[in-house]
Amino acid sequence: MTKTKTRKLPANYMDIVFSKNAEIQWRVKEDGFVEVDMVNKGFFNSIAQKFFHRPRVSHIALDKYGSTLWLALDGTATVNDLLAKMNETFPAESDKMLNRLVQFLTTLERWEFITR
Repeated sequence: MTKTKTRKLPANYMDIVFSKNAEIQWRVKEDGFVEVDMVNKGFFNSIAQKFFHRPRVSHIALDKYGSTLWLALDGTATVNDLLAKMNETFPAESDKMLNRLVQFLTTLERWEFITR
């Protein structure tokens, strides 16, 4: 029997307002999905770029959930507002949306695509 890990959110997490990092380049592609540019920095990335011809910039294509959320990040919407937007856009998946939203926001913040 596997135990699912549940993360406890701070009481005020739903009141946090996230903003896109102004240094991050992004665009809405023709298909309506968002593509975010990630500059590959650091020692190991420099070696990979020089010797293995890895790109300096990676283009991260967001899915329908990520694109909807990214476009809703306007610097004024709280996590609660974002959840309401996601539930409105994807009503059939509202039971999983809070976990999906928290996971995605955590990932974006870890990669410094968004800030508090």
